Amino acid sequence: MAAEDTLLRSIGCEQNLLSLPDGSANVTQGDTTVLAAVYGPGEVKMSEEIIDKATLKVIFKPKVGLPGCAEKLQERLLRNTCESVVLATLHPRAGINIILQVIQDSGSLLSCCINAACMALMDSAVPMKCLVSAVTCALTEDGQIVLDPDSKQEKESSAVLTFAFDSRESNMITCSTKGCFTPEKYQECLSACGEASKNISSFCRQSVKKRMSKELKVKM
Repeated sequence: MAAEDTLLRSIGCEQNLLSLPDGSANVTQGDTTVLAAVYGPGEVKMSEEIIDKATLKVIFKPKVGLPGCAEKLQERLLRNTCESVVLATLHPRAGINIILQVIQDSGSLLSCCINAACMALMDSAVPMKCLVSAVTCALTEDGQIVLDPDSKQEKESSAVLTFAFDSRESNMITCSTKGCFTPEKYQECLSACGEASKNISSFCRQSVKKRMSKELKVKM
């Protein structure tokens, strides 16, 4: 597999930033930054109530302006991704709201949003089957694969693909693509992003461990 860049940009995470939500996380990937907040499980409108599981709602807020069609598509992708890992049946007739605020978009925004949502869900202690980690890649005009591309690399690419994987068996749970590519290149991108997602999952676990160890020291 030809690859121009198989390294991910630097990633950072800070949880429990906000006092009002039940969980929050600020995730940075390179210069891309997303702030996620989780409210619930809690009360839900009767019209949105589901008798055998929780109602999961995602609100995606762009950096500037009001949400448009593109943002609504992002919301649906994010909701479907979160629904695949959240154990919603443990909280029937309740509501779980996830709000994602874009602070800075410097490429690979969708994967950063998914990772931020996962970290915020962990911070809120919402029960989940597993973690979810997402990676974006770009295909250059000559067929090279660039992992975690920035805005400039995305604009110059022939295709941009984002994959989300579960942390238990590394199965793909979400795929979003834009542009033209062959089936062979799709499989190469899937494989490259799958391997890179393991680093994201490992980072998430280490981030939570460090935070918990600090809290335990403070309590002691």
